Amino acid sequence: MVTAPRPSVEDSDGTDELPAEGASLAQSSVRQLGLRASGAATTLPSPVWEQRFRAPRTNLPRWARQRPGRMVYSSSRGGSWQGWAVEAAAGVDRQVTRSRVGNRSVAISPGGETVVWFEDETGDEVGLWLAQAFDGGEARVFLPGAVPGVECGLAWGGAKALVGLADENGFRIHLVDSSGAAPARSIYDQPQEAMALALSPDDTLALISCAESGDSIHPDLRVLRASDGKVVAEYPANGVLHLSSGGWSPNSSDPCLAVNHDESGHLRPQLWWPLSGRLRSLPLALRGEVESVSWYPNGNGILLRQLLRGRHRMFRMDLESGQLAPLPTLRGAVAEAEVRPDGEVWVLCSSARRPPRVLQLGSGRQVMKRLDPSAPLGHAFQNWTFHSERGWLVHGFLAEPPGPGPHPTVIWVHGGPHSVVEDSYPVGAGVSALVDQGFLVAAPNYRGSIGYGSAHQDQLNGNPGLPEVADVAAGLADLVARGLADPSRVALMGASWGGYITLLGLGLRPELFAAGVARVPVADYPLAFAEESEPLKAMDRALFGGTPEEVPHLYRERSPLTYAARVAAPLLVQAGENDSRCPFHQVEVYVRRLEELGKVVTFSHYRAGHSAMVVDQEVALTGEAIKFLRPLLRPEGSG
Repeated sequence: MVTAPRPSVEDSDGTDELPAEGASLAQSSVRQLGLRASGAATTLPSPVWEQRFRAPRTNLPRWARQRPGRMVYSSSRGGSWQGWAVEAAAGVDRQVTRSRVGNRSVAISPGGETVVWFEDETGDEVGLWLAQAFDGGEARVFLPGAVPGVECGLAWGGAKALVGLADENGFRIHLVDSSGAAPARSIYDQPQEAMALALSPDDTLALISCAESGDSIHPDLRVLRASDGKVVAEYPANGVLHLSSGGWSPNSSDPCLAVNHDESGHLRPQLWWPLSGRLRSLPLALRGEVESVSWYPNGNGILLRQLLRGRHRMFRMDLESGQLAPLPTLRGAVAEAEVRPDGEVWVLCSSARRPPRVLQLGSGRQVMKRLDPSAPLGHAFQNWTFHSERGWLVHGFLAEPPGPGPHPTVIWVHGGPHSVVEDSYPVGAGVSALVDQGFLVAAPNYRGSIGYGSAHQDQLNGNPGLPEVADVAAGLADLVARGLADPSRVALMGASWGGYITLLGLGLRPELFAAGVARVPVADYPLAFAEESEPLKAMDRALFGGTPEEVPHLYRERSPLTYAARVAAPLLVQAGENDSRCPFHQVEVYVRRLEELGKVVTFSHYRAGHSAMVVDQEVALTGEAIKFLRPLLRPEGSG
């Protein structure tokens, strides 16, 4: 068993105690929402790992700023992720979207009169924003005349919305009346990547991120005049900083933005008055990454989220006194957080053991009744650290089966690459499914992961693929040295960028692995670049320092196809036929090459895109991976 030293008070990542159950939120302006789960969810199937996947989940509700009793949310309660609308006063909700491939993009206008969602029919993420009256009725196109594209942000102001779309012709940011009374106007149109981030409460100033003078990893922040798109101010990343937005202050008389930057090497919040150029730093005696996520309604405070070693803590900063007050929440991850107009803080939090719950911070009461209280607990995550090449310290998590080691082991590689394995239930459900089989699961936050400072995150710039594989190999060596992992029974497994590292690792270090599972991977990098969506092209240009035509050697060197002949382990490849991020055809080419070489490969493909938002599909893919791995890793009792 690997344990971490007792954390200091400053490093504490919350309590693992559940808040007291309450029948209602007596102190809340919105009563507890009782969601009627589908009948199918009340009888949970076995095995236990499948029950965790099938337990209905929800995201943080989004409310109409001027009518906060009207809310929308997305949930898997009916067997696939769909959008729902709810009137809190009546306690009645209705299903808004009915997408065959699932939908998690539902939003609501500030006045509460309109519900919008991004609709793509196949899962390829190319589509249009649709709108509908809150009470229902016929759906309409939210941006009349717009060409279908990839969603690039939606932000509400007072009576208007800022909407981004991208296609092969470039990136466009539109301003649209939320009621549909006036036609949409394009206020930004460029070939470089751009995202709609925030619209001021009076609809006069639009904040976007753009890569005109940098790249998609280090985009600049730019404020445009909403009436004509003229540039008012710019916060340059200078090709170095990672910048993000915490939104506009609710005080329109003195327009101010909360901006997150990592000039110090770690993400920190800052206030920016773009019309005057004034900046105000917010010094914080906290470790890890700290970002502003929401303003308090009177503009005198901001809600902060700290990310430290894959877990979150929440704070309120008073902007007048500079005081920082911790907000108690559960030990684990806070996926979403926002301050309501009455000052209540709502969060969506979970851990690897406990399913996501929407809580009101302070009281700890549930805002939405748990959709399925019988969801089985997952396996707890333990902190894990090891040294990679040149002494680089890497942190991750372990989930260990009962009994003494060494165990058959799965190295779980996260996607992104600029993401992180958190102590959260969405990750934990997949990890726990493997631990249930008797596998030790190790999830390293390899170089390139967020949450460990800019130096850690930028290790992949101009050098993608190799650092991650080196960190996986070093992590495995550490587990073997500790007596936790059986070196003859190790699998490499991941999805998206994790799938890419799985294929690359099997080719570069074939002696380490007895099996591999790669879901929706990059397999032939030059071909993937040619076929992927425009936002993914922008990210690859930033990672590689150019296109396959400009740096062909690097793309070939970091492509799993280059090392196909060296793959020795049996491999399961799972791919979505409509994937626009890691396109299906380049995966086919890789699998066909393995077959020509006489390698042992199982190719599973399905009609969906990059993400599985239908529960049956998610269960089927996980079950297929378990069935594939068990005979190869031979856990105790498997026969």
